[in-house]
Amino acid sequence: MIKDLLITPLDIIDTQGGSVLHAMKEIDEGFVGFGEAYFSEIDFKSIKAWKRHKNMILNLTVPVGEVKFVLFDDRDKLDQKFQEVLISRDNYCRLTVPPMIWLGFQGLSSSGSILLNIANIIHDAKELERKNISEIHYDWSK
Repeated sequence: MIKDLLITPLDIIDTQGGSVLHAMKEIDEGFVGFGEAYFSEIDFKSIKAWKRHKNMILNLTVPVGEVKFVLFDDRDKLDQKFQEVLISRDNYCRLTVPPMIWLGFQGLSSSGSILLNIANIIHDAKELERKNISEIHYDWSK
């Protein structure tokens, strides 16, 4: 497990006419303020990798489809590690990603997927780092 990474099970409340999917409350562990929230669409088999934030804390949920998140921690050069987390309605949870963790994700639903990020700060391109997908060696085919 990557240090400071949180995986929080979330409630889905089935109601007549459609379900309510919880995402975050201000009393939840992982909530450290609000900067912005946004949705990102991920096409089937599409991979978006790699990026990491220097200051932003990500709170990721997947209300539609299924997404594989791959996290890479290289903060300790002697103990670099990957962690995979699948999020969907079958495993509905919130993934809280601390700063300085590399993140990539892949859409696994043939009808497409949507993720929600509730970030603690407003997006700032200066605090974001990117690498090409080939720069971190991970086998996305598994």
